[in-house]
Amino acid sequence: MDVSAYDLLSTAVLLLDSEGRVDYVNAAAEELFGSSRRMLVGLPANDLLGNEGTLQAHFMEAVAGRFGILKQPLSISRQGNPIPVSVSVVPLRDVERWAALIELRVLEQHMLVERHQQLGKELAAQRETLRNLAHEVKNPLGGIRGAAQLLDSELDADGLREYTGVIIAEADRLAHLVDRLITPQATGLRKAPMNIHEVCERVRMLVGAEFTAVKIVRDYDASIPDLAGDFARLLQALLNIARNAAQAMTEYSQQTSPTLILRTRVARQVLLAEQMARLAVVVSVIDNGPGVPAELADKLFHPLVTGRPTGTGLGLSLAQEFVLQHGGLLECDSRPGHSEFRMILPLETT
Repeated sequence: MDVSAYDLLSTAVLLLDSEGRVDYVNAAAEELFGSSRRMLVGLPANDLLGNEGTLQAHFMEAVAGRFGILKQPLSISRQGNPIPVSVSVVPLRDVERWAALIELRVLEQHMLVERHQQLGKELAAQRETLRNLAHEVKNPLGGIRGAAQLLDSELDADGLREYTGVIIAEADRLAHLVDRLITPQATGLRKAPMNIHEVCERVRMLVGAEFTAVKIVRDYDASIPDLAGDFARLLQALLNIARNAAQAMTEYSQQTSPTLILRTRVARQVLLAEQMARLAVVVSVIDNGPGVPAELADKLFHPLVTGRPTGTGLGLSLAQEFVLQHGGLLECDSRPGHSEFRMILPLETT
């Protein structure tokens, strides 16, 4: 049997002898365990799988084919980091050399968390650069505004003073933008018990007052318990997401009945950015707008990235930052006619 074909697979494959020892691993398995083929061959498979109780009790029976195919979710360790996987032990009755095959699939949620963690690191570096730049910009910007005010006081013609008014107004607008770049992490979180629906209702009222053409639908799970969070920051995060959705729908000329849904649900056993949450609250903002442009999908949460001519590109970046500060995740699924942003926050951790 030519085993080289296993190297073409993206899932990790181990071939075992009758004693449950590793006789062959493919390239994906080397990557998963962070070790070379030479180091893995000969090891008891149970050692690689962490000796998990249920699997340990029935492993050799599974290798011998007494269970058919044995499937088990578990967490393996790679360089000290736990990785959730789905393990399948498949007996190979008709193959002389090997007794069983083990297939390990990394759970998609873990891959999503890894992407979020990498994104978090990238965003932290970008925000630090932007904040340093913002500090450098703020001082000369204040000088420009002060000079424009002095000039305005010396001018007699209203026509000329109109120009100084534009300078002052634009300087104020840029100063506000700079402040938004500088201040997000200026103070720590002020966590307190809070009901997520109070945040949702405040956002519903604010967005509804600003975008009267948008129909807002509430779809709440009233049984969700209180969580520990910073009310102001979670309000700002959800408001930024909802306003972005409303703006996208109202600026889209073909949109005839813009609808925004605020939905809350409880999720169980959710792997978040830093920990496993036994319970988590999922706050979804769903709209029927044009969707996220394909060219922005991979950098949607980066600062100063926007698909709108009048956007600053800070709303979603700040929302992501505030959610990450709470140990949560911000996800997006988008296609034309349906976009869903999910703010996932831990309720109970394990």
